[in-house]
Amino acid sequence: MGEKIDTDMVRSIGKLSRIELTDQQLETFSVQLGSILEYFDKLQELDTENVEPLVRPVEIYNVLAADELAESLSPDEALSNAPQRDGDFFKVPKVIPDG
Repeated sequence: MGEKIDTDMVRSIGKLSRIELTDQQLETFSVQLGSILEYFDKLQELDTENVEPLVRPVEIYNVLAADELAESLSPDEALSNAPQRDGDFFKVPKVIPDG
């Protein structure tokens, strides 16, 4: 990377992010961001010539249940614990104002 993170750069990043930072936060974040970038510089030194790109380090497989036709709950069973209902439907408070 080569470029040093100073308080002016952190202040600029904060302004772009619309975050107000105190002088103490500017100092702290400039040190922390600098350390993170130093770590990335170390990673650049690794020999990755014969390393295959990965999406994730461990293979993940979706385990899905088979779709099988089964009997559904009746409306009365499905709504048996509903605090309020309107016929065969759950009744909930209105969340979108008129207008």
